[in-house]
Amino acid sequence: MSYDDLAGLRITVTNGVATATLDHPPLNLVDGVLLPSLRGFINRVRRDPDIRVVVFDSADPGFFSAHGDMAYLTDPEALPAATAAAIAAAPDMPVPDDWNILQVLSEEVRSLPQVTIGKIAGYARGAGNEFLMNLDMRFAAIGRSGQAQPETIMGILPGGAGTVNMARLLGRERALEVILGGQLVDAELAERYGLVNRALPADEIDAFVDRLARRIARLSPEVVAAVKATVETITPKVPHHAYATENGFLYSLFTEDLVASAHKQLAAGVQTREGERDLEGIYDSL
Repeated sequence: MSYDDLAGLRITVTNGVATATLDHPPLNLVDGVLLPSLRGFINRVRRDPDIRVVVFDSADPGFFSAHGDMAYLTDPEALPAATAAAIAAAPDMPVPDDWNILQVLSEEVRSLPQVTIGKIAGYARGAGNEFLMNLDMRFAAIGRSGQAQPETIMGILPGGAGTVNMARLLGRERALEVILGGQLVDAELAERYGLVNRALPADEIDAFVDRLARRIARLSPEVVAAVKATVETITPKVPHHAYATENGFLYSLFTEDLVASAHKQLAAGVQTREGERDLEGIYDSL
C-alpha cells in the first residue's frame, strides 16, 4: 500500500513496523494539511496486513506537534475547511453529527488493529498531545519532552478528546490539575502521572522504542488482536455522550472575546518557534 501522497507525513515501513514521522514545518501544527493526512493514513493503514506496529515520531527535534492551528480560532473558514479535507481523506468512515473531527480521529486511532506507539522527544501541546493520548503506548525523552493542554488559558477546553482522555488516563484529580493548570509536564512527571508509559534517557529512547516495536511486530496478528480485544473488555471506553458533551462545551466557548484574545496571543508570539519554546511564559504574561 502506498503512503507517498500524505502531505506533512513521512511513512517508512521495515519488517512490519511503520514509522509515521510528522514532518510539517515549522511546528507540525495539526492544521488543514496535517489533520487530513493523519486521518488518511490511519484509515489506510488499518487495511494494510503488512503493518503490525505503527510508531509516531517527529522530524523536528524541538516539537512533536505544537498544537492545533490558531487559525481555527481567528478564521471562521479554517476549521470547516480542515474538517472537510479530513472527511474527504477517509470518505467511507462515519462521522457522528455531534462529534468534531479530532474526536472522530481519536476513536479511529484507538480502534486500529495495529499496536500504536508514540515517541515524544520535543513539545507536544494541545491537539498534538491529544493525538498522543489515543495511542496504545507513549514514551518520553527525559530533558527533551514536554506535554501540555494550554486550551483553558486560551479560553476554551481541550476539545479534541483531550478532556475526556486526560480524565481516562490520569484520573479526575490529576486531569483537573493538568488541564486547568495549563503547565508543561516533563517526562518524569508524565511517567508518574500515567500520561506516558516510561520516561527514558534521550540517548536511549530511539533504541528502546525500536526494540519494542520489532518484538511486537514479530508476534502473530492473532495474538495481538486477542490481547488488545481482551484488554479492551476491562478498560473503560469513552462513551459517545462524553465526546458529545466535550464538543458542545467547546463550541459554546467560541465567542467574539475568544477571537480577540487569540489575536492578542498571536501578536505576543504564539505559533512562532521562539514563542512556542516558552508558551506558558507568554500566557502568564498576557
